[in-house]
Amino acid sequence: MNWFTGTLAFLVIWWLTLFAILPWGNRPVENPEEGHATSAPAKPRLLLKFGVTTVVAGLLFALLVWVLGSGIINIRDYTPPT
Repeated sequence: MNWFTGTLAFLVIWWLTLFAILPWGNRPVENPEEGHATSAPAKPRLLLKFGVTTVVAGLLFALLVWVLGSGIINIRDYTPPT
């Protein structure tokens, strides 16, 4: 895997992980102000979620690199012949 493919793989893993982590711990506001969404979280804690996302995505990316490097899965076996 070259640096470009690795970067794209990390970004895809990061986004998927972010969407999995975003709903964790969200509680709606007890008494929302008029005009505000009733489903908006009271404390979204986005910086914490971005940090957790980065750590989890880094671990998943390291697992991906290990699996591809060890030969357990060889992506070249799944490409059509030219």
